[in-house]
Amino acid sequence: MLVRTLEQAQKTPRRVTAPNWESTRLLLREDGMGYSFHITTIYPGTETHIHYKHHLETVYCLEGEGEVRTLADGQRHAIAPGVMYALDRHDEHLLRARTTMRLACVFNPALAGHETHDANGVYPLLDDEG
Repeated sequence: MLVRTLEQAQKTPRRVTAPNWESTRLLLREDGMGYSFHITTIYPGTETHIHYKHHLETVYCLEGEGEVRTLADGQRHAIAPGVMYALDRHDEHLLRARTTMRLACVFNPALAGHETHDANGVYPLLDDEG
């Protein structure tokens, strides 16, 4: 059984930061679950371009308000506590935070741990050596 606290994980390399967000990766590929699980904070007033070409992601909003807009069709969806969205088609999108948003995120395949978005909003597909 794996047991971790968010507070403990935030003090390790499992906490990854970027200009618009920070993410604490509670489960990673090395944990052997087949997916990764993160608690991610999106900073208020930011817009993040994301396009997971190699991963599927499910997001559940714990707190805060914002929106997600898919670039292929321009659809906008309000994000608030209790809202879940799943990027089931590798959807290229913009994530905008009006207030600080805390999100619970699941990635398949699991992240190795230190991925951040490249210039196109993509996480690389890393092997165990990075």
